[in-house]
Amino acid sequence: MQRILIVEDEESIANLIKVNLVVEGYHCICAYDGKMGADYIEKEMFDLILLDIMLPEINGYELLEYVKPMGTPVIFLTAKGDVDDRIKGLKLGADDYITKPFQVGELMARVEALLRRYGKINNKLAFADVEIDMVSRIVSKRGNPVDLTVKEFDLLVELIQNKNVALYREKLYEKVWGEPYVGDTRTLDSHIQRLRRKLNWDNYIKTVFRIGYRLEDGE
Repeated sequence: MQRILIVEDEESIANLIKVNLVVEGYHCICAYDGKMGADYIEKEMFDLILLDIMLPEINGYELLEYVKPMGTPVIFLTAKGDVDDRIKGLKLGADDYITKPFQVGELMARVEALLRRYGKINNKLAFADVEIDMVSRIVSKRGNPVDLTVKEFDLLVELIQNKNVALYREKLYEKVWGEPYVGDTRTLDSHIQRLRRKLNWDNYIKTVFRIGYRLEDGE
């Protein structure tokens, strides 16, 4: 799981970004001033830093100079829309620059693109005896290919990325099908049944009473 540090003094914005990134499977930590951000950077390793410019204690430009020798990619996140500010940030070594207000979808896309450019996104998943190639969308079990539909594949990825977590039916449906959950579980349930059968995963995909499903280690 990729670790992202959000250094943003407006807590509502920082927490909104964190919520959306966590939903996408990232591990996020928020720092609400430059000194707090520097403390986190000194003690922990991150795959990406989202960095505001106008920060209390230590501003984003100073923090960027401290970060860049570590090779950690940085996206400047700021209300400053002036071209000179953008140029200064990029010259100092920022990898990207997003001006507030911004669309959350655009931020998510830029985060993923930057992580991919730095080779920090793992294109392969594995659980038990199954391996998944996220690029080719090929699933294999003990080296043998498994034929899954598009939704079965997406559902399997979601389960593995959230292993040992009880996933609510409605959230799981909305994530995989990309549409509002209307209370009918038959579509989701039938896909779960087919995944269990195709992968022989009765011991791994557990039904959680009145909640949904959980992928866990079988006995």
